[in-house]
Amino acid sequence: MSNRSNKSYKKAASPKTHGGYRKLVSYQTTTIIYDLTVEFTKLYVSKFSRTRDQMVQAARSGRQNIAEGSQASATSKKTEIKLVGVARASLEELLLDFEDFLRQNHLTLWPKDSQQAKSVRALAYKSNRSYKTYKSYLEVPETAANCIICLIHQANYLLDHQLQSIEQEFIKKGGYTENLFKQRLATKNMSHKSNKSY
Repeated sequence: MSNRSNKSYKKAASPKTHGGYRKLVSYQTTTIIYDLTVEFTKLYVSKFSRTRDQMVQAARSGRQNIAEGSQASATSKKTEIKLVGVARASLEELLLDFEDFLRQNHLTLWPKDSQQAKSVRALAYKSNRSYKTYKSYLEVPETAANCIICLIHQANYLLDHQLQSIEQEFIKKGGYTENLFKQRLATKNMSHKSNKSY
């Protein structure tokens, strides 16, 4: 392998440091959603209902796959896209569960432009927000479900933009695994050309 090829190979073989997922607003938001969902199901969903476990698992999946996707970004953008996509799909499933809860219990789903929904969305701009920021909404099932629905919409918006950003980076640069494959292929082709020249 030539000096130039060796340098290129080493460059491709150096994975980037994975992203700090704890700093991602999408991760922070889904952590709040997870905590609120756990508490919501304890208060308002029967422990004998399969829906209770499904809601908690969907909330957990939304959070965990963002973290795993960020970890995977060091080696494969393709894997990161897949995992963030799973997080997005899990939150969509959870959204439907909360909408079902409201409908089946004859409760009102807040319109997007209602003052209640706007008040919840405004809390996203508070510093150091956490489960406690939204805890008061859990006192009544209708406000609890609507509050979490607002948060899910916010998380989905963030994840949609996150996916677009990752996809664009993947198209332009690829990831460690993808670039390593390209470099190996290029090195193999160079080796074939060298052999033919003899």
